[in-house]
Amino acid sequence: MTQILVQDIAGGGIAEASRAIDHPAWGVLKAAVEEIRPWQSADGSIDLDAEGAPARTAVDAVLERVIAGVEELSPLLEHDAAYHRALVTDLRAWADSAYDVPDFLDSLLAFHPAQSRADGLQHLVVFPMYTQNGNPDRNLEAVVLRMVWPDWLAELERTRYDNPLYCGITFEDFTSGYDTNSAVLFPETIAVRQAPERFTWGGIFCDREAARFRAVTDAAVDILGLDLPDDIRAMVADQDRCQEAFVLWDMVHDRTHSHGDLPFDPFMIKQRQPFWMYGLEELRCDLTAFKEAVKLEADGVPQGRDVQYAVLFDRMFRFPVTGERVRNYDGLGGQLLFAYLHKHDVVRWTDNTLKIDWERAPQVTNQLCAEIEDLYRAGIDRPKLVHWFAAYDLVSTYLAPHPGSRWAKGPDALDLSLPPRKLVDDVLPDEFPLSMFYEALSKKLKSVIASTKGITAAGAERVAA
Repeated sequence: MTQILVQDIAGGGIAEASRAIDHPAWGVLKAAVEEIRPWQSADGSIDLDAEGAPARTAVDAVLERVIAGVEELSPLLEHDAAYHRALVTDLRAWADSAYDVPDFLDSLLAFHPAQSRADGLQHLVVFPMYTQNGNPDRNLEAVVLRMVWPDWLAELERTRYDNPLYCGITFEDFTSGYDTNSAVLFPETIAVRQAPERFTWGGIFCDREAARFRAVTDAAVDILGLDLPDDIRAMVADQDRCQEAFVLWDMVHDRTHSHGDLPFDPFMIKQRQPFWMYGLEELRCDLTAFKEAVKLEADGVPQGRDVQYAVLFDRMFRFPVTGERVRNYDGLGGQLLFAYLHKHDVVRWTDNTLKIDWERAPQVTNQLCAEIEDLYRAGIDRPKLVHWFAAYDLVSTYLAPHPGSRWAKGPDALDLSLPPRKLVDDVLPDEFPLSMFYEALSKKLKSVIASTKGITAAGAERVAA
């Protein structure tokens, strides 16, 4: 008999429990969701009148298996009972609409994982959604996840890095929308009739991030002949240590979007901006996490040193050569970090070997963070277009723009009678192309990066073996 998962309220912990995915109902639910997904359109609806469409009765029967699975698993996850009741109601309402565009707002509003971030707490989540960096369509997905909230992290959040909406999570199992590069569970990806006034949680899968980091870093270190300090080599070999680094990195990064001298909407959701602005914002948040990690190491927090090298290696090795080159703002941030460290003689590519000045790396990395912070602070007093050009100047100081770029030629090359958002059309898809170093590295890392699609902690251990 599957053991029921219960929260030990008095002790603040979680009682020993079996995994929800070991219950037979999970396999039934997962299979039913996988059967529904190919029937859905990009907006999540099912066109029952389309050629080759399933009969309404067939869809109803499969959806009933999803509902039955949720209802059978829900007693194992009593903390999610209200959400699961709302979920069943939303699933039935979807069926009653003849599978029109799904609306799961009520169940989304009933799901509150950030209210109880007990370490090890499991959740069963079913939503029509797209998966960021994964599937762009709003297909039905089912995920069983586990909260990562150890005491040391909870104490840091309470005393230094308040972030009440952040959820560190790991995968237990998932449907095929997550058999991708997606490592987040965000409420804004879910199909709803209207966005809530505010979101109350956001989850990041530290196990996938750590596993991907380990695979790519290990390959890059070998390709580049980089001599790692013993403690960092041990970290890269240890999935648990890397997960701890990423859950801390993500917590600080996430809160940084709304902290500091911000001249614009920190998430830039409603603003059309050149992609280097997104790149600088994401890099600012990562470098802030790095800066805080340096302080944490000095204060004796062991995860502090690990975060520093997770940021450095993921940004320098994986980000620049991952994904398409079209408006790749994370790739741009990685290129900028490497170029900055190279110009300041912290990294050297000599005799086909990469060398890093480990002693100066924290100081110079924090120096780049300070330059971006100065840009932001000055941006508060600038018009938008002037700020964009100032940011372009910062990036182009270290990265060579495309020779055909209009922006590189300065304001006289653009039609300044147009509103700023229209001038974004003059930005090239790959405004700052890869350097020769990264072109060569990309070819050698391409297959390794592709192999990390859908990776989990278990997959990382198989790669390491």
